[in-house]
Parts: sequence; structure tokens; C-alpha cells
Amino acid sequence: MRITGALLGLLLLAGCMPPSQEQLRMQMDFEEMKRRLAKVEVQSADAVSSGSADGEALQRQVAELQAGLDNLRVDFQSINGRIDDLSRDNRQLADELQLVKDDMGLQLSSLGERVDQLEQRAAGQPRSSATTAPVAPAPAVETPESLYQEALDKIRKEEQYAAGRQLLERFARRYPDHDLYVNALYWSGEALYGEKKYELAILQFQDVISKHTQHSKAAAAMLKQALAFEALGDAQNAKTTMQKLLEDYPASSQAASAKKYLQQ
Repeated sequence: MRITGALLGLLLLAGCMPPSQEQLRMQMDFEEMKRRLAKVEVQSADAVSSGSADGEALQRQVAELQAGLDNLRVDFQSINGRIDDLSRDNRQLADELQLVKDDMGLQLSSLGERVDQLEQRAAGQPRSSATTAPVAPAPAVETPESLYQEALDKIRKEEQYAAGRQLLERFARRYPDHDLYVNALYWSGEALYGEKKYELAILQFQDVISKHTQHSKAAAAMLKQALAFEALGDAQNAKTTMQKLLEDYPASSQAASAKKYLQQ
């Protein structure tokens, strides 16, 4: 598949390594959720044909989840095309890949939980003995995952940083308990960095670092915070932040970038 090819291409560029078990498992999870959604769609179509009002609600939710999976598929396919636009060394590309992998993993996990709930509801629906008539697809509606992905596309693909940041702020207001909430805070900082609002970006990254110390985005926030200091011409704070990154997150992928920076 093109999805798998894109991931393999990135991995080879990032370190000439075969796909990890984690990456293969993510791909398998993606395909499994597509299969499960197709099964729920048949069950909900049966419920609709038998006159169940809840069946129509199931159809709408299936459409929402399918839209979320489609967004992930597009993101997988687009990663390979973005490599040509990355004027970075292999270590920085590996960091970028890790951030994308983290985001995709969380989105897949969130979608998986919703598929579980949908399957439980669909299992209780009555089945129709009549031939199932085609059911028109329900209109797509906003989901946490679709809103988050739209924001990332604005930032990472279209470089519409302000527009993407506004979408992330809306996500943070509406879904403060979502697994992707901290990721949204981090990418808001990335958007500010892209807008060259370095002082605000530093504050945004600090929010991630101080309030979500154990989150996977904390090390990434510290690295980008250091680069924001450097962009402001504050070499001392940039160096101090890189050193703190090495001390606080020595096992992170960003630590290698910090070490390289300090050796320059």
C-alpha cells in the first residue's frame, strides 16, 4: 500500500532501519479498525431497514469514524511527499517522524475506543430479514480527531500557522480531557514559531514543559523552545535549555539533537 511505502521511506531516511514492531502494529490496527467499522456499518444498516431510530444514529457515528480514519490515511500518504521540503539533517528528520508517530498513535487509540463503543451498541440492534437497501452516507460532522487533523494540516502542510493555531485553540477549549490535548498545546507553540512570534512560542512551550512534564511532547517542547531562544539571538538561554533537555530527558530522541547542538 502507499501508506506502508510512505512510512518505510521515512524510516529509511531517518536512520536506515526497518519498520519497528510499533509501526507495523499501528498499520495493523488501522486495517483492523477499517474491518470492524465495515461490520458495524452492515449492522447499523440492518437496524435502519428494520425501523430502528438508533440505527440512524449508528450510521452517523460510523461516518464520523470513517472520516477520522480517512484523515489518518491522508496524513500517512502525505508524509513521504513532505520529505523533499525538509531542509534538515537525519537527526532532525527522525525527531519530526517521532512527533508524527506519537500523534497518529494517539489518534488511532482514540478512534479505537469509539469503535469499541459503537460495536457494543450495534450488537444490540435488531436485524432485518429483508434485503438491506442502500443507505446514503451520513454527512461528515466535526470530531475531536478531525478538528485536530485539520489544524495539523494547516500548520504542517499548508504553513497557514495562524489558521492552524486557531483550530488548535478551539480543540483545546472543546476537548480539554482528550488524549490529544497536550499535543494540541505543543503544536500551538509550533504554529507561533512558524509565525516568528518567538516570545509567545517560548511561553507556549513552557506551558507544556511545566504542566505536562511526563508527557512525550515535553522534550520536544524544550528542544523547540531552545531554538526559539536562538532565533531571538539569545544564545545563552538556548544553550542552557539544551543542557536542561539533556539532563531531564536523556533517553528522548530530542536529546541527540541537543547534544549535537551543544557540540557545535
